[in-house]
Amino acid sequence: MSSITYLEAIRLAQRKALADDPRVFLYGQDIGTFGGAFKATKSLAKEFPGRVLDSPISEDAMVGLAIGAAVEGMRPIVEMQFADFSTCGFNQIVNQAATLHYRTGTACPIVVRLPSGGTPGSGPFHSQSMEAIYAHYPGLVVMTPATVDDAYSMLLEAVALDDPVIFCEHKFLYYHLKAEQLPDQALPFGKARIARPGRDVTVVTHGAMLHESLAAAEELSSDGYDIEVVDLRTVRPLDTDTILASVARTGRLLAVGEAWPWGGVTAEVVARVASEGFGLLDAPPQRLNAKETPVPYHPALWGTHRPTAGTIASSLRHLLEL
Repeated sequence: MSSITYLEAIRLAQRKALADDPRVFLYGQDIGTFGGAFKATKSLAKEFPGRVLDSPISEDAMVGLAIGAAVEGMRPIVEMQFADFSTCGFNQIVNQAATLHYRTGTACPIVVRLPSGGTPGSGPFHSQSMEAIYAHYPGLVVMTPATVDDAYSMLLEAVALDDPVIFCEHKFLYYHLKAEQLPDQALPFGKARIARPGRDVTVVTHGAMLHESLAAAEELSSDGYDIEVVDLRTVRPLDTDTILASVARTGRLLAVGEAWPWGGVTAEVVARVASEGFGLLDAPPQRLNAKETPVPYHPALWGTHRPTAGTIASSLRHLLEL
């Protein structure tokens, strides 16, 4: 198979999970015959009758049913139409799924797929990046795949885990990323990846910002700078060791995220480096996030709201001068 998109990798991972394990089923709004809002479950209902189920329009009920099914031995994958809508199921996720094993010793192997992040014209109700909110709660694993390979392998890994997983797949990457084939092996969840080695600055990022950061690093290479880019892959747990090892090589840190800055993943990365690797730094650690406003509808405004290769490159040049 050639030209596998990021979205197709997610569909194929779900197909394999259904084929390999009779305990797996899919649950979400319009995911059956319609194939889901983004067609991530296209044709799966026909191939696996009775196991790709349309839910009511109630995220609270969707997650509650999935938790109950998991308690009874099933391994459900819940599709939220948009990450933003998961707040309607927030109580079930953070007060039930996240605490179940702690309270009862019972595993809660559910996967909640969140189509995350912004696209041009999506606006404030369909563009949010929720990973830091869910990472705040003990008991949840939060994955943020940024490549076709990780979209496939990490989703299968999520289904196999006995812990509840929040799977933050980025909508902007659905059709923008392609690969020639699916991976035979992958890094385990919780392990960050050096996406580009370098010596001058460490950029730590995840999701769609990986590709903006790589483009910025390429731009600075023409000026003779060698930028190292770390793809977190998973934000809970966070691979602090790989981050610190990278900062030890470069002496400088820029954390980049698409979400709002206050209390986000970039704040956690900077805090950990400042507290555990302060002596490694040659300059104050920096971070770059979206503007602290609701996500704008207009594509031109959206393009200035989130970090881009240009703004990341500008932040890197500033950091290199410190």
